Amino acid sequence: MTVCRDAAPELPGATVLSGATARTRPALFAALAGALTLPAHLGSTWDALSDVLRDRLDAGPLTLLIIDAGELLVDEPTGQYALLFAVFGDLATSAPHPLRVVLHGASPADR
Repeated sequence: MTVCRDAAPELPGATVLSGATARTRPALFAALAGALTLPAHLGSTWDALSDVLRDRLDAGPLTLLIIDAGELLVDEPTGQYALLFAVFGDLATSAPHPLRVVLHGASPADR
């Protein structure tokens, strides 16, 4: 995971998500499903998200650039943010291809 506070970095091939449009878990799942063309059976649990992202990482590396990261999941209970990054962390260490998550605009410590 990378945290950027200055101008958003140029990341060719990155999938860009806006934290401002992912303030809730359902909105985050919808944004990820649309941006990554995830299967319709995505579901609504962190385990389901982990499963479909792992399937996506079977196909190749993935870079997610989250702009307005300070807005990400702000309308959810505090623990939901930590669960998302637990999913990302697990995938980054166990998926067959690399996962890179770049946060622009705020760090998790700012929450």
